[in-house]
Amino acid sequence: MTGSENFDSKVIAEKKSRDGRCKRLKKNESLENMTDSESFDSKVIAEKKLRHSRCKRLRLQKPLKKYSMESLNPREIGYRFEDCSHKRRMNGIAELTPCEVALTSSRDAKLNSDTSFSESSSSESSERSSDERGRPIDILVSDGKEEDRRSSACVSHGFISVIGRRRAMEDAVAVAKMDPYNFFAVYDGHGGFEVANACRDRLHELLEKEVEEWRCGGGGGGGEIVDWEKVMTESFSKMDEEVDGGEVEPEIGESVSMNTIGSTATVVVVGKKEIVVANCGDSRAVLWRGSAAVPLSRDHKPDRPDELERVEAAGGRVINWNGCRVLGVLATSRSIGDHYLKPYVICEPEVTISKRTDSDAFIVIATDGLWDVVTNEFACEVVRRCLDGQIKRRFSEGSSANAAAEAAALLAELALARGSKDNISVIVVRLNK
Repeated sequence: MTGSENFDSKVIAEKKSRDGRCKRLKKNESLENMTDSESFDSKVIAEKKLRHSRCKRLRLQKPLKKYSMESLNPREIGYRFEDCSHKRRMNGIAELTPCEVALTSSRDAKLNSDTSFSESSSSESSERSSDERGRPIDILVSDGKEEDRRSSACVSHGFISVIGRRRAMEDAVAVAKMDPYNFFAVYDGHGGFEVANACRDRLHELLEKEVEEWRCGGGGGGGEIVDWEKVMTESFSKMDEEVDGGEVEPEIGESVSMNTIGSTATVVVVGKKEIVVANCGDSRAVLWRGSAAVPLSRDHKPDRPDELERVEAAGGRVINWNGCRVLGVLATSRSIGDHYLKPYVICEPEVTISKRTDSDAFIVIATDGLWDVVTNEFACEVVRRCLDGQIKRRFSEGSSANAAAEAAALLAELALARGSKDNISVIVVRLNK
């Protein structure tokens, strides 16, 4: 490079440096003359540009990984199906096909509570994990003698009980062995959980005692024939007396009388030759016989013609207050407890006895958290397909669940998908295994 060229390059470099300094000075002057709002806006824009530039550099340095279905393991694929199903449900989907039901997994049933389910076709059983104060619980299991009763039940069954969209868990489930019968029941509490839990712990014991007395001749009978209507009525009456007049201590505030708390009760006793159902309230039992859903109980709604006549004959009234209610308060006309509504609300159950046939496949017993949003036929169709292996929860947690437990879990998920706002408890009892 000649001397002149060297000189020219130095001049150009100095000129560029002067221009840069001038630009910075002008920029500082303009910032000083800015108002507070303009200065804040300029800072925000500068930060935004900085973030974009950083993101651009990161993308250039490490391209995002593109996933294909082949690169995902089955669990990851299952999570993607679950997310899609959850989004569809939150958008208000009203109907689910059995195929859509099959894609849902246990994570989706954790909308407000983790769900679990129990099966007892073998000697396996779970432990009840519920707070004595009636905290929301996922599954109804127990310890001690109730665990032994469940493990000895010979009829294959599965059940689930979830809090759903409610703030408190007031449902209860009971499964027991009453040789030679099997006892299944769901209880839907209202006003509190205390009566439902008391029925769960005591009603099967009262019934077993009544049956034993009848078979021994002390109840006016004898031999193998049991007058189930009298036995059930007496058991429900004794249960109602046990919850009368007590008090419970809430977490906050003064004690509350048990007189204002009640529970529905749907009891199913499965024998070798008959199925006995005693219903008090609006829970329900449905039998799948052949290719038809056969209701084994009728809901006790205040606007049912015979129930309306009975309530009015006792001096009460049925008022349409967000639905038909006894005295504008209770949405069922029969229950255990609710002594402040006597004699309009009674505890006498309706008892039906059905002879077992070879075409009897299974029974679905559930609280109104299921039946409010799912018909008898559709529920039985879902269970039938699940038991036949046509649909199943593909990515269910654990591999020990039997088909009846899978079917109960599917029904609970279906009720949640259809917008059920109540606690949901479901028992599926298989009769042909």
